[in-house]
Amino acid sequence: MSIYMREDLTRNEKIQQARRILNENKHSLDAWAILIQDAQDKKIAESRDFYESLITQFPTCGKFWKSYIESEIKGRNYEKVEKLFQRCLIKVLNIDLWKCYLNYVRDTKGKLPSFREKMAQAYDFALEKVGMDVYSYTIWNDYVIFLKSVEAVGSFAENQKITAVRKVYQKGIMTPMTSVELLWKDYCTYEMSINPTLAKKIIDERSRDFLNAKRVTKEFETLVRTIDRNIPCVLPTSPQSVDEIKQLAAWKKLIAWERSNPLKSEDPLLVTRRVVLAYEQCLLCLGYQADLWYEACAYLEQVSRLYSDRGDAHLTKRFLDEAATLYERALQTYMRSNMLIHFAYADFEEQRLNVDKARAIYNRLLDVNEANLKDPTLAYIQAMRFERRTDGIKAARTLFKRAREDTRTNHQIYVAAALMEYYCSKDNNIAFNIFNLGLKKYSQNVDYILAYIDYMTHLNEDHNARVLFERVLSPDNPISKPLQPAIWHEFLKFESQVGDLQSIKKVEKRRLALYSDLHELEGRETLLLVDRYKFLNLLPCSNEELKLLGYKESSQTNLSSTTSSLISNGSTINGTALLEQAARDRRAVLPRPDIKHMMPFRPTRNPLPGSHPTAGGVFPLPDTALYLVKVLPPARNFEGPFVIIDELMERVSRIVIPDSFEPIRIGIQGELLRELDGSNSMNNSQGRKAGLGDSDDEEQQPQSTSGERSTMDIYRQRQQKRVKLTTTTSSTDQATPPVLT
Repeated sequence: MSIYMREDLTRNEKIQQARRILNENKHSLDAWAILIQDAQDKKIAESRDFYESLITQFPTCGKFWKSYIESEIKGRNYEKVEKLFQRCLIKVLNIDLWKCYLNYVRDTKGKLPSFREKMAQAYDFALEKVGMDVYSYTIWNDYVIFLKSVEAVGSFAENQKITAVRKVYQKGIMTPMTSVELLWKDYCTYEMSINPTLAKKIIDERSRDFLNAKRVTKEFETLVRTIDRNIPCVLPTSPQSVDEIKQLAAWKKLIAWERSNPLKSEDPLLVTRRVVLAYEQCLLCLGYQADLWYEACAYLEQVSRLYSDRGDAHLTKRFLDEAATLYERALQTYMRSNMLIHFAYADFEEQRLNVDKARAIYNRLLDVNEANLKDPTLAYIQAMRFERRTDGIKAARTLFKRAREDTRTNHQIYVAAALMEYYCSKDNNIAFNIFNLGLKKYSQNVDYILAYIDYMTHLNEDHNARVLFERVLSPDNPISKPLQPAIWHEFLKFESQVGDLQSIKKVEKRRLALYSDLHELEGRETLLLVDRYKFLNLLPCSNEELKLLGYKESSQTNLSSTTSSLISNGSTINGTALLEQAARDRRAVLPRPDIKHMMPFRPTRNPLPGSHPTAGGVFPLPDTALYLVKVLPPARNFEGPFVIIDELMERVSRIVIPDSFEPIRIGIQGELLRELDGSNSMNNSQGRKAGLGDSDDEEQQPQSTSGERSTMDIYRQRQQKRVKLTTTTSSTDQATPPVLT
């Protein structure tokens, strides 16, 4: 089924199509937009379930929370509104959502006796959370207006009111945000209205902070201009689109800027709050980026260590708790199945000596109903290591038993358990038993066999190692021949280190027989000789000689270097392949054209005629126009008036155009004003040359020789005549209305 929304459908058909699309792709924003518009047209009782599914899918999108809350407010369900605010306000630091919260408190709590206290608390709470947002000016300004409107009885109450207003002003002018100049101007006016003598001194003291904030505001606005902070958090595409890369780069640039302390503040707590706010708002849109979650938590850990070195136990615990809360929020939202964040969170709690909490994190990751991992092998391995560190080797063995019973695990769990017994308990017998137990289950798994071989060859037990090689390469072990060259390569390597020349040649002979059965060498047996004499990155031939032989080492894999160099997509390297490789090497050093500024090809489903010389392509918009298109409201929000094109074209086609042109004479009160013909324009030009007056005059006035009239009198006369002309022409134009629906 197509994942694109069709434009030629009715509204009900679009809704049905959107639901079908969401059944396949929960992150289709176009389909969600259709259903959101439909829910807004219904009563909240009918659309509440839809809104719950919406915020479950996008738990950090402030725009969707705001739509849900506004629908509840429209239905006057104030109790449900307050519960929704409790669910989202702390976690979703979206400036528009917080403004909605303040408007709700102001509109619904106005009749309460304690309205002033509740409203002041709401403003303080909002400024604490989002007061450093670049678009928080309206909150600061509304708070000041609210404080000024409070009635104060008595000198003591008046002084308290002045102090409260001044405190908010002084905090606001130090905060970089848009329109901070207006806040500063209002503050100066306010101080002058209280005490002009004292105001000058206070303004001079605060001007430095304001200028610093004004300087930073310009940089701040430049950085946030390229960021779309209202986009819902969706899974990144693979590969990432250009817009996704730009958004991620813009957010990281903003975070790095905040961490550089642009305000040059000496208060580390203020810097920390600004950085944490940047991370919080970034994660609202980019919640699927695991590195951003970890960076935010690691930053809080770093700040806690800073205060720990200073001996401040309270702030140390506070930032550690904030880091734990952020980790927990990540696991509850977008990192539910991300092992990296689970491991980092478990190590964080283990470092804080919260062993039970760290164990609960691992258990939640291993639970099928919680994380729902397809392959929890790595999670089991890390959990075994955690149990070994905290409760000893016996607890790790218990977890290994649980991992063997889990059908989702792979062979790596046996390798990890065996090596743990070898390195920690120093018992080779247990390690041998675990490897042999795994070999019964993974006897045809080359990776497991190579891991077992690697373990055996490092124990300095030659007999047991040879027995293992013969066991896995025997005809009784039904391992496919195309997978055997890697094992033979390790066998040859082992014999070259500990065996005699006769045993080495025996292994080479058996190996050559395998390649003959696979039809891979075709008379190039010399390549096998290279593997006998090489050691690490030392080879018996020069690079040029190896290229002539067709040998290319592959040190990144455990497969035979001969096999990896001989086989390319199932075919043997021959002379033609060598020539092609040499040609590619020569082309690699040739200069290439710069294609960065070439126009990208962006195919569309329904291209407009003539939009691009190639069918399906469009010209990319400039960056400025692209930003304008993004901020404009969608076309569905335009409700008219709409021009009826067919009727307009029909009226245009019925217009009768005369063959000859007759000059139009316009008169006011019977006096000739203007002739629109060639002779009149010639006379007017001659009149101007003779200095007989302006061409816009109603009648030619004799030129004043005495200079008694001023320029202002002439200007007023002309204006009065133009007004009369406008009145006359507008009455004639009203006879033909525009063609609208």
